[in-house]
Amino acid sequence: SYDRGATVAGVVGVGRLITGMDRGLQGMCVNERRHLIVPPHLGYGSIGVAGLIPPDATLYFDVVMLDIWNKDDKLQITTLAKPEHCNRTVENSDFVRYHYNGTLLDGTPFDSSYSKDSTYDTYVGTGWLIKGMDQGLLGMCAGEKRSIIIPPFLAYGEKGYGTVIPPQASLVFSVLLVDFHNPKDGVSLEHLEVPASCRRRAVSGDFVRYHYNGTLMDGTLFDSSYSRNQTYNTYIGRGYIIPGMDQGLQGVCIGERRRVVVPPHLAYGENGVGNKIPGSAVLIFDVHIIDFHNPSDPVDIETVHRPQGCNVTARDRDFIRYHYNCSLLDGTRLFSSHDYEKPQEVTLGANKVIEGLNSGLLGMCVGERRVLIVPPHLGHGENGARGVPGSAVLRFEVELISLEEGVPEGYLFIWHGDPPENLFEQMDLNKDGQIPADEFSTFIKTQVAEGKGRLMPSSDPEKVIADMFGNQDRNQDGRITAEELKLKSDEDREKVHEEL
Repeated sequence: SYDRGATVAGVVGVGRLITGMDRGLQGMCVNERRHLIVPPHLGYGSIGVAGLIPPDATLYFDVVMLDIWNKDDKLQITTLAKPEHCNRTVENSDFVRYHYNGTLLDGTPFDSSYSKDSTYDTYVGTGWLIKGMDQGLLGMCAGEKRSIIIPPFLAYGEKGYGTVIPPQASLVFSVLLVDFHNPKDGVSLEHLEVPASCRRRAVSGDFVRYHYNGTLMDGTLFDSSYSRNQTYNTYIGRGYIIPGMDQGLQGVCIGERRRVVVPPHLAYGENGVGNKIPGSAVLIFDVHIIDFHNPSDPVDIETVHRPQGCNVTARDRDFIRYHYNCSLLDGTRLFSSHDYEKPQEVTLGANKVIEGLNSGLLGMCVGERRVLIVPPHLGHGENGARGVPGSAVLRFEVELISLEEGVPEGYLFIWHGDPPENLFEQMDLNKDGQIPADEFSTFIKTQVAEGKGRLMPSSDPEKVIADMFGNQDRNQDGRITAEELKLKSDEDREKVHEEL
């Protein structure tokens, strides 16, 4: 047979072979070698074969068994390895991506996807594969390894294939299923961890900040926000991300951990992207939602404690002292007034704190405690601030410690009633026709002490009085004359008159 360059194929035990060969092949294993000595009566007898085998010749055969099969054989499937978790297995009409090594039954290799550095990608059960592979891939999990032995009538039959697969050859495939999907598949969600409290779920139009690990179905990591130490920030439902993630992030809670399995037609399709995501790849995203907001969101205010008998609440222009803890919604601590000796001080409405915190402090009583959730457009915006990530939602725990009633914007001092007549004369304590800084300060402090007026609240009333004096000392000579002294209300009327 070596001279002919072709193996001998035949059916054993049905009279198609000489009796000695029929008997001599019985019980042989693949790759077994036997030396057969066939006497003439079990060979070609007294007749022989003309020109080749003389009469009454004893025959010597050196036999190597390469392949065995029976018409009643079925596929032989052996599971070599199987993942612990398997949510779905291969069915007819699924699209599969797998690696394989293909050998003949004696171990002779004929093909390998590994040598091409690419998976074999095809549909199952639609006639694109030999029947044995169509059947052998059914029921597999992604990541499963199988050995599939296919008899020739479920492979390439009597004709074989090219020069690498001889006729009537059984085939052995060692298969690793990389991934699979069905063109009808949608996004698959697995809720890994959902917070007990979920006040709102994300919807289209929300801006979401999340961390993720992106892997192929075989576990190969192709991208991770953690490696960049920065969240991925985007709007959902607006087409800014692949359709599968647009769908997969709908309905998430802040703090939720979710697995999103995206079929290729909702990801990067047949072409893939770059050198990390192959064509027709199923993608798995393990996401952790840090926070989300909508550009129309107001400050969310939760009152934790409100004292009884609360009649006076904070308003714009009031001067307050308060304690606060500020964190991200994932619990990351940012700032705290408790790190300093004194509470935080601010005049509300004076643009000294972010807008969301300012509005969250309005309407508070002394002793009241609140939790404020401040969206970024009322916080530090897209760019963030030192220590605050861009587009971050902030959580403030605030407690109002003290409150001093403020004055209208633009005023440093207001009268509780009508101002005194002959204001200059009353302010000129030594009656010398001019008011130096010490006289001015003494007069203002007296009015405050007698409850006739109040200063703009501040931690430094002396500075407020000094600013008032500086405003009235128009020529900056250290004295106020009768011509220089004017009430702010009079000044405002003069400005209106000039405009008119």
